[in-house]
Amino acid sequence: MTAIAAMTAMTELRLHGIPNCDTVKRARAWLAGRGVPVRFHDFKRDGVPVDRLDAWLASLGWEHVLNRAGTTWRTLPDDTRAAVVDAVSARPLLVAQPSLIKRPLVEWPGGGLSVGFDEADWTRRLQAQGLDQGR
Repeated sequence: MTAIAAMTAMTELRLHGIPNCDTVKRARAWLAGRGVPVRFHDFKRDGVPVDRLDAWLASLGWEHVLNRAGTTWRTLPDDTRAAVVDAVSARPLLVAQPSLIKRPLVEWPGGGLSVGFDEADWTRRLQAQGLDQGR
């Protein structure tokens, strides 16, 4: 089964990120407040799931996965940043430095991916899946 097919078959919401990230904290609290069960994947503790990363890059595009606004990106040497021009060049950097992945990255039940926390979008997705308890 391909990584994309495996994501499509998921029945649980998987939230990927770093636990001390403010946006991840807000997103997890928001989901908990709605009674949505979440499987959390900690990039710092568990690393980047490489098979899933490949699917994320294929589905979302490397430009949407790579966080160029964060401190980690800004502290990279200029030549390293300049060398990131496509998914192939972004991939090893994302594996080596998980903080470069936009957060949270969510794999939605039944398929679909998103990066970042957007209440309106998430509400629509949860309602479509029948997961929003409306708390």
